[in-house]
Amino acid sequence: MLQIPTLCRVLFLGLGLLSTVAAADPELAPKSKGPVVGRQVHAGATGAYLNARFAASHADPEQAAGSYLRALEADPSSPELLLGAFVASLLSGRPEAVTLARRLPANQEAQYLLAAVDARAGKWDAARQRFSSLPRQGVTQLLQPLLVAWAEQGAGRTDAALATLRPFADGNTFRGIYMLHMALIADQAGRIGEAERLYTLARSLFAPNNLRLAQIIASWEARQRRPDAARQILLGLSEGQDDMALVLPALIARDTARPVATPLQGIADAYLALAVALRQQNANDFAQIMLRLALDLRPDFTEARILMAEAQLVGKHPAQALEMLAMVPANDPLSPIIRLQRARLLDRLGRTDPALLELDAMSREFPSSPLPEIQKGDLLRAKLRFADAVAAYDRAISRLTVPRRSAWPLFFSRGVAHERAKQWPQAEADLQRALELAPDQPAVLNYLGYTWADQGIRLAEARRMIERAIEQEPKDPAIIDSLGWVMLRQGHADDAELLLEQAVDLQPEDPTINSHLGDAYWAVGRRLEAVFQWRRALTLNPEPAEKARLEARLREISSEPLTPVNGTR
Repeated sequence: MLQIPTLCRVLFLGLGLLSTVAAADPELAPKSKGPVVGRQVHAGATGAYLNARFAASHADPEQAAGSYLRALEADPSSPELLLGAFVASLLSGRPEAVTLARRLPANQEAQYLLAAVDARAGKWDAARQRFSSLPRQGVTQLLQPLLVAWAEQGAGRTDAALATLRPFADGNTFRGIYMLHMALIADQAGRIGEAERLYTLARSLFAPNNLRLAQIIASWEARQRRPDAARQILLGLSEGQDDMALVLPALIARDTARPVATPLQGIADAYLALAVALRQQNANDFAQIMLRLALDLRPDFTEARILMAEAQLVGKHPAQALEMLAMVPANDPLSPIIRLQRARLLDRLGRTDPALLELDAMSREFPSSPLPEIQKGDLLRAKLRFADAVAAYDRAISRLTVPRRSAWPLFFSRGVAHERAKQWPQAEADLQRALELAPDQPAVLNYLGYTWADQGIRLAEARRMIERAIEQEPKDPAIIDSLGWVMLRQGHADDAELLLEQAVDLQPEDPTINSHLGDAYWAVGRRLEAVFQWRRALTLNPEPAEKARLEARLREISSEPLTPVNGTR
């Protein structure tokens, strides 16, 4: 079966660029995904409560907050409604969150928020007390030392701040985070030698291509009058990350700006670090709470907005993600990448024409970058506008000086667009070019091998390709289907039958796989079952050409006997 490249292959600022360390600790993940709200509420609050539950289940915190607050007015003594109202108000950024937090002395998120209120008011000792009182369990194991240290620094006690973090910077899974925050504290305190040593150690502990670390270290180097070193650090981000080329000039131009200039910003950075760790463990809901706390302290925190938008997109809420990114100013260094994502979100929301206009504008503004045209090609291909997609991919490829291995998805995508436009010679050339750049890519091996098999040509070579793909992806139903299909074309119906049954088990709702299994059943004499599979495939919304083939086949055999032949099943 053909595997179509994923729309918008160009990565937005994902976890790879924001990640803090290479590994995460599963014990830090929260045990639940959000507040556990009970069903015992006052009768007068029932309607609003049900609305709140519905909104919360659909990740609409603004609507949930309003409903929870109305329910809480009717039943002010309900702890379940209080907790739900607080979490929803926090996630939606409503001011009621602070008032509600004061009624939740045992809730750690409430204490995080109240400590932030204290810190913004300059009450650093009160903030430190709140942070210190949090139980050392779950996510607090990572976060509490960082928050206490920044509260100490806010109070002007740099020695105490560094002493708080020092025990955690040796042998801890997250020692890179602690080392970096020690460096930031020493930097803010003007302790040049100590900051230099700590930045060097932190840099050695982080995963490569880390945007946040690169910004911080480059700022340090630039402020120490080492502009060439700062530039090289930022240029290193573009290795294997083509999207970074769009933002490098602006990042380099602003390399002397302190990414973390105050203790409040230090606390926000700690929340960001924890949110990244939680996202890596698929704790999306709790990560959004941390990001909201970070944005509450620092509304201009672009990296937190980026990650929040990604979390909202994962939760299938593109409108919320678009709103989150709309607050990033046009002069932000990361604005070009955000514009690419905004175009993607506009298309997801059915606003394809504005998305295309944005990509056209970016293509003109960045004439050497292939990314706007790649994204445009992906968008047009998803709309079945294959000729227009090919034209966009042509423009993207023309902007490549020497295609590297990382360019294989572009040739693959253009090959797919050519194939769907019935331009097979051009499609075949592009697919083979993709394999030249990346000979081990299972998606390309499968696509080319399957297409040959579907045409009944080069069957032996097609089978070898698909077998190479299945070695890498042994549980992929599309590739298993392809292997079964080529074996059926070679006349090995019994082996094909077993493979196609396995593929259907793995992906039972796919029309192509069900259709192929029907063909295999017919070939081995299981005629009643073949007809059943073909009819089932028709109910699964097959593509027009496949639908026509199935309908013609069913008409053709309507007069044929459906009993097993030659004693087969």
